[in-house]
Amino acid sequence: MQDNLPELRDIHLPDGVSPFPLAWEWWLVLAGIVLLFLLTQFILYLRRYSKARYALKLLEEISADNVVMAAKQMSEILRRICVFKYKEAAVLLGQDWIVFLNQKSKKKLNSKAAELLINAPYIPEESQTYSLQDLEDLREFCKKWIGENL
Repeated sequence: MQDNLPELRDIHLPDGVSPFPLAWEWWLVLAGIVLLFLLTQFILYLRRYSKARYALKLLEEISADNVVMAAKQMSEILRRICVFKYKEAAVLLGQDWIVFLNQKSKKKLNSKAAELLINAPYIPEESQTYSLQDLEDLREFCKKWIGENL
């Protein structure tokens, strides 16, 4: 009888199946998820940017011929933004409205421009109480406020 033992070898199990490298289908699914995320972020960015751009365009179109009428229109723009973003502020009046606007902005509204914003809906359009400089101060405040809050 011959000795067959030297020819015997241990049984080796094959290596386990590795999850990597992934099949190309999985790379396609992963790329689709990343692309969907980036597209969503881009659309959200465009929506935010377009609202601010639209509000600034409306602000620029306001004529400075009539100070009181222009202040009313600026107040309307600020109110429309508040209806969209800060629902609790849409009902504020007077000094509470100015305090709210100053809380949401780094640049504070000076006293004369603040009075113009508060009183504009209630004074006659032909009134000469406020100057063009007050209106320009209010316009600059509105630009900063829109840029910070939209």
